[in-house]
Amino acid sequence: VLTRFLIEKYADNLTLIDIDRESIAYLKKHFQGLGDKVIEGDFLKMDLSHALGEEYTVIGNFPYNISSQIFFKILEEKDKVVEVVCMLQEEVARRLVSPPGNKDYGILSVLLQAYYDMEYLFTVDASVFDPPPKVQSGVIKLRRNKLEKLDCDEVLFKKVVKQGFQNRRKTLRNALKPLNLADEVREQEILNRRAETLSVNEFVKLTNDIASGGNTKV
Repeated sequence: VLTRFLIEKYADNLTLIDIDRESIAYLKKHFQGLGDKVIEGDFLKMDLSHALGEEYTVIGNFPYNISSQIFFKILEEKDKVVEVVCMLQEEVARRLVSPPGNKDYGILSVLLQAYYDMEYLFTVDASVFDPPPKVQSGVIKLRRNKLEKLDCDEVLFKKVVKQGFQNRRKTLRNALKPLNLADEVREQEILNRRAETLSVNEFVKLTNDIASGGNTKV
């Protein structure tokens, strides 16, 4: 259904990827003009640069059970994925675009918002599906921001964010204990807060403080 509308605008620059053989057979039968642009494969395991080129947009109705894995794949390709428009479970969609201070704000919220401007577009009612699912769906849009690289060690940033949310009810002082923080860092007031209250920039600063043992300049 989605392909029928996309091909009207992007027929010359459209690649279709699906892991389901029946879907691939349908696409090849009904959209013969795309030829080898219809690819049977696992999006999560594919070399997307080889299939799609240096820059591309990801558009799709994401399987709800692997939507998080798809976004981690997109983060790996963040320098090439300039835009994402997708439908997924409404609860997950709202969680991803949630701002700091909200209980829905989580690991993927921080990691995606570090590199993308995000927007919740609209809700899709279960009644439009056949058969209708037991959940509502939501459509969101991600647009790559101009930040080429975070102003910190990005590997450590990811580790700090994940560890901070591992026990989200704990203060960061307790949640980050496995990182063996320096005394100067453990004394900082920001560690009295919980991970869900920190903005992307605050996570960046905290990452720099941890990397330098608390001696970074503000």
